[in-house]
Amino acid sequence: MSPEVAKVLNYSFIPIKIDREERPDIDSVYMNYVNATTGSGGWPLNVFLTPDLEPVFGGTYWPGPNSTSPMAAETASFLDIVEKLRDIWEMQEQKCRDSAKEITKQLKEFAEEGVHSHQLGEKSEGDGLEIELLEEAYQHFAKQYDKKNGGLGLPPKFPTPVKLTFLLRLGQWPEPVKHIVGEDDCTNAAAMAVDTLRKMGRGGIRDQIGFGFARYSVTIDWSLPHFEKMLYDQAQLLDTYLDAFLISHDCEMLGAVYDTATYLTTPPVAAAAGGFHSSEDADSYPSQSDKEKREGAYYVWTLKDFISVLGQRDAEICARFYGVTASGNVAPENDPHDEFMGQNVLKIASTPSALAKEFGMAEQEVIGILKGARIKLREYRERERPRPPLDDKVVVAWNGLAIGALARTSAVLEDVDPRKAGVYLAAAKHAVVFIKKELFDQESGQLWRIYREGRGDTPGFADDYAFLIQGLIELYQATFEEEYLEFADTLQKIQISLFHAPGGGFYTTPNPSSNTPNDLLFRLKDGMDSSKPSSNNISAMNLHRLASLLEDDAYARLARETVLAFEAEVEQWPFTFGGMLGSVVLGRLGVQGVVIAGTGEDGRDKKVLNKLRAELAPGRMVLRLKGVEGWLKQRNKLLAEMKVDGVTKVMVCEKGACREGKEFLDGL
Repeated sequence: MSPEVAKVLNYSFIPIKIDREERPDIDSVYMNYVNATTGSGGWPLNVFLTPDLEPVFGGTYWPGPNSTSPMAAETASFLDIVEKLRDIWEMQEQKCRDSAKEITKQLKEFAEEGVHSHQLGEKSEGDGLEIELLEEAYQHFAKQYDKKNGGLGLPPKFPTPVKLTFLLRLGQWPEPVKHIVGEDDCTNAAAMAVDTLRKMGRGGIRDQIGFGFARYSVTIDWSLPHFEKMLYDQAQLLDTYLDAFLISHDCEMLGAVYDTATYLTTPPVAAAAGGFHSSEDADSYPSQSDKEKREGAYYVWTLKDFISVLGQRDAEICARFYGVTASGNVAPENDPHDEFMGQNVLKIASTPSALAKEFGMAEQEVIGILKGARIKLREYRERERPRPPLDDKVVVAWNGLAIGALARTSAVLEDVDPRKAGVYLAAAKHAVVFIKKELFDQESGQLWRIYREGRGDTPGFADDYAFLIQGLIELYQATFEEEYLEFADTLQKIQISLFHAPGGGFYTTPNPSSNTPNDLLFRLKDGMDSSKPSSNNISAMNLHRLASLLEDDAYARLARETVLAFEAEVEQWPFTFGGMLGSVVLGRLGVQGVVIAGTGEDGRDKKVLNKLRAELAPGRMVLRLKGVEGWLKQRNKLLAEMKVDGVTKVMVCEKGACREGKEFLDGL
């Protein structure tokens, strides 16, 4: 910060910097204010408050004095803003306070509007939300779809895993959904998503030498990323690529699954004590001797670098494969400050077969050169370049996403690659052990949100509970170890007690009466998905799934009420509630519970399980009974009388009744 701005801030204001990862609730409240008063939002978020924490003025980025930013000529500088606000406050303090109080009152009324319009017992007697909303959402995404480059909308282009997952799963719901939406539209939806994932996987947004994906692409073709890597992106993209692989059986999708899972389960993201760190910065030092950081310095290459590391022949082949040129591959219009002159962001620009023809070599020889070069380049980068700084906070919500994605991946790969599956499963389990030990109070049931060199002081928010419950459900599906399902059930009950809203759904913050800081102007309920799924989206899905696994009608009712709490908004903008539309389907059609019962002596249990795991079926949950009397048989009354012996049986349980699932035994 410039000395001039710092002087005014320190003398006339009380500057407070909020970590929005630790306190997303504060960020959300004041982002609502900035959106309402300016028509848009973003980060950095700057808001000036009264001593009562009511907002007076706010905005996002303002250039500093003598800034060379293109915005400097178009907007007031930060110094202009703080000096003007200082003067207005000194001359018209009461007017500022009154204005802040009035806008706060309006924002609070707007936030509570949805709560009071859906009070329990006051809801309409209609049938609720219809499956046709999925067709409306699909049509919106189809119009947004970039047929040339993949993705939705214009740059900056974000991966939007929630939207891609919606498209991939559209045709995987039961037949009534496909009948309403249409087979062709379901097929096209999946094709759009797979094409987008393929373009991303070949683009600069993916770390082609190491692992993982950058946060977004500056360019429309995914070629130039903002190089920051976020844990929640990796976790969601792992899930999304896994969905794409199950549908397409495309080796590129599987390759991205392996790379992303590897990124999550190796340092620096994987914490030695368990759990996963939050992010890696975009900026780093180009070399050990440099004193100034540059964006993307860890990831970009010159042609000379390639020749130095790989030798002339292999460098030529790899340069053609990764789109590396002597002059660099970042267009001048995308590099206003000349940061990338002569530098190359690696992307897949050719194929082994094309290179084999070009260089007169066997295709297998080219593949061997490319594989060896990737290892050499990665080893050189790790040895010679300082890694970008690590945000080593462990955030429960984001860890929940990673736990679930790794558990699902391990389950799918268990039969074909047990070694890797074991690595991914062990990392997920290790994270749960860490969270239970360091961030969960066994006596009170309180989750804490952050761990960094010790437990933080911030209590868990709704997303911490919801995302961790989701991860635990996936861990049960991967292992059938009841402790994970029991922990999920415990957390779900606590989430309901702390966050449930009178009109259905969940507030993002816990009840003010609980042991939590009471420093918010009002409480919000998030329903719309963003870079992460909304906590109410995941909560509704968790409740539906737990209702099936545990035969719990109360959970099923709460799931439906959670969706209905956003009924008006979902009907108006279904495409912004892509995740919650899955719960609309489950509310209409129910969850199919498949119970595999048997000691496993005949070996058919494993075959049934492999068959189920090879399919993408978002409306299905699997239970495993091996004859041991445990917590699950006591919790789920439908399982209490099921007999278990050496012959594998499959039962399908839906809407409170079970039948033989012969269709799952056919052909075994």
